[in-house]
Amino acid sequence: MTEFLAQFINGLFYFEFYYPLFMAYLWIIGSVYYYFHWERDPHGKISQPPVLESYPGVSFIVPCYNEGGNITETVEFLSRHNYPEFEIIVINDGSTDDSAAILRDLTGRFSMLRVVELKHNQGKAMALRMGALVARYEYLFCIDGDALVDENAAAWMMRHFIDGPRVGAVTGNPRIRTRSTLLGKIQVGEFSSIVGAIKRAQRIYGRVFTVSGVVTAFRKTALHKVGYWNLDMVTEDIDISWKLQLNHWDVRFEPNALCWILTPETLGGLWRQRLRWAQGGAEVLLRYARNLASWRKRRMWMVYLEFLTSVVWSYFMLVIIILWFTGLFIQLPPALTVPSLLAGWNGVILGITCLAQFAVSLVIDARFERGMGRIYYWMIWYPVAYWVLNVFTTAVAVPRAILKKKGTRAIWVSPDRGLRP
Repeated sequence: MTEFLAQFINGLFYFEFYYPLFMAYLWIIGSVYYYFHWERDPHGKISQPPVLESYPGVSFIVPCYNEGGNITETVEFLSRHNYPEFEIIVINDGSTDDSAAILRDLTGRFSMLRVVELKHNQGKAMALRMGALVARYEYLFCIDGDALVDENAAAWMMRHFIDGPRVGAVTGNPRIRTRSTLLGKIQVGEFSSIVGAIKRAQRIYGRVFTVSGVVTAFRKTALHKVGYWNLDMVTEDIDISWKLQLNHWDVRFEPNALCWILTPETLGGLWRQRLRWAQGGAEVLLRYARNLASWRKRRMWMVYLEFLTSVVWSYFMLVIIILWFTGLFIQLPPALTVPSLLAGWNGVILGITCLAQFAVSLVIDARFERGMGRIYYWMIWYPVAYWVLNVFTTAVAVPRAILKKKGTRAIWVSPDRGLRP
């Protein structure tokens, strides 16, 4: 028994080391291939918005809850969009601040703006449903109420819909506005080197785990076919990504569709955000597991397996942490003793690999904003801060997803917006 435990603990350490190492190189290879295959300009020029064969009308859908401090700026940015035909629909989802009064004023300033007022907080998924139902156009650009969208984002996204009749959604490229604290600076690097790299690589390898809820365009026909957004899923963006792809709609990533967003800069705000993301992923794992049994759904197998493995990795890491902490107070058998959590030679290799991934991704994304090199030196803290956070959010989120009663409406609360620049 003792020998078995020793081998098991040793196996845990190997798994905890080799899994993130393998995934890091997988993301690096995939993102580099994506860049050279679809993204790189052979003349080294900054990419210009594409000239489309046609310019179908688009509807900007903006679900809004207590966004009085942000919605004016969001609408003003959308109103200046470099696209010939569009409308802006803001769904005020039972806000308790001054959002309603601000939106009434904005309707007098912008003729393309319509406002839908919901009396009570129905949740983001319901707000998006209402926006889709009242939209005039086939193509829906769903934007968060605190996001600033680049004026050429619609043209970049529309090229995918025009060229691909089976394209159901196109996710954009969120960039971080809040970078006053260490957490903010790390997230700047994270969204460039982790989020951007993963989406690029997933497009190469088959399927995208999730669109970015803050900036994604949808084909209304595709949404109608899959029944729109579910009202009981904590993360509507992960859920709709799976619904579309399981029904054989393509989901693409458009790195040139930039969107500037606010993110948490406090530990409490970051915890709530990542806990919601982790629970949303766990809910998808549970809900769609049976649907994957069909051979026709095989292109989703890799995405499902990767996320499931990451959950297992988090729980195994939690076991190692618990054994180490227990060993500080109790004399454990040698087979269960974890002498230290500090990085040894394997930790050094992981750290170098992480920095290599950050470097490659920041080079790819350098054309989108200047000064990204300064963020690189803050990213050394990413494995410590965010991997540990991921372990504990996953440990809490999975039981919550399992125990959650199906059909319980997911409503939203005002998140931590960080320190405004």
